[in-house]
Amino acid sequence: MFDPIPDLSKARILVSNDDGLDAPGLAVLERVARDLTDDVWVVAPETEQSGAGHSLTLHDPIRYKTRGERRFAVGGTPTDCVLLAVKLFMADRPPDLVLSGINRGGNMGEDITYSGTVAVAMEGTLLGVRSIALSQQFSDGDAIPWETGAALAGDVIRRACAAPWNREVLINVNLPDRPPEQVKGVRLASQGKRVGSSRFSEHLVTRVDPRGRPYVWIGVEQVRAFNGTDTDLHAVDDGYISVTPLCIDLTDQGTMSAMASLF
Repeated sequence: MFDPIPDLSKARILVSNDDGLDAPGLAVLERVARDLTDDVWVVAPETEQSGAGHSLTLHDPIRYKTRGERRFAVGGTPTDCVLLAVKLFMADRPPDLVLSGINRGGNMGEDITYSGTVAVAMEGTLLGVRSIALSQQFSDGDAIPWETGAALAGDVIRRACAAPWNREVLINVNLPDRPPEQVKGVRLASQGKRVGSSRFSEHLVTRVDPRGRPYVWIGVEQVRAFNGTDTDLHAVDDGYISVTPLCIDLTDQGTMSAMASLF
């Protein structure tokens, strides 16, 4: 189990994301982290890596740049950032907590499987560090309520860290698309699923470039229908912050038992 951290003021925190070092959500999360402790490190991709999932760079060198005290821009994936931070930049003392985000857009339901934001927390967990991913839902790209995370994320982080966690678990937090004074509260929620197909899989746009070569854009379809009232999708849609413990172990024990006599 990860031991509780009732007082984060002495903790060493690593902040990362998948939107890149210059993303506004990262700036918000860095401010939140600095309200928790003075020992904050920021290691993030040099360019946006949304949708990268838990990918690792294996066949190319990973270059990085120092962008200030305890700040690094990495020419790689979100997973690369955590790996370099823990094993290289912070090798003298690993972080006590990894914070990922705040992502521009929610990471709920099946989106979790694509998410570079969640992958940061996943890699942190695999490296033995308790980790939290945070994402901000929005409907209007010109009016993202970053003030919600700025006002409320710190309390959610403190409360989560005050509890013991299984070492196979990361915490996925999603903030609703509304200002902080309109947020109804915090709900523990299961991972949901949108009704129908993935919002990525059936929104492909095929075109031809000026040289006659075909190409495809993968778009994002907004699917409003989803299962269950106890899920992250429903909680955030209803104006709550969702908190979802996710397990690194993907084994389905029910199917294991059902197949025991076959294999």
